Amino acid sequence: MRLTTKGRYAVMAMADLASYSKNKPVSLSEISKRQNISLPYLEQLFIHLKDNKLVKSVRGVKGGYALEKSASEIRLSNIFHAVNEEVKTLNCKKDSKKSCNNKSVKCITHNLWDKLDAHINSFFENVKLEELIKR
Repeated sequence: MRLTTKGRYAVMAMADLASYSKNKPVSLSEISKRQNISLPYLEQLFIHLKDNKLVKSVRGVKGGYALEKSASEIRLSNIFHAVNEEVKTLNCKKDSKKSCNNKSVKCITHNLWDKLDAHINSFFENVKLEELIKR
């Protein structure tokens, strides 16, 4: 299964933001310290999160970031999508004429991994940021 640190860190940062931005914006340096994610890396992630309207920036001395929508409206799949992350269990592209093993037929376990892929992505589609921070 492929899920890079980019996806994990984006979810961690968004969960932190949802937890700490109730009444005020949160600076990326605060998130960086609490989650042990480098500040330059967070800056890159937040560009994508902002472009996808999941967060908004607040300027000024007490500025930082806040959620653009409520945590109950943000699905984990939205976060993965925003940072161009895919959760994949297959090495092949589903629509490709060449299958997993670069042959014209699918590998013997293709359907197993395809079902797992669908299950995992459905899970992330159904979990909202609000649920994550309540746990």
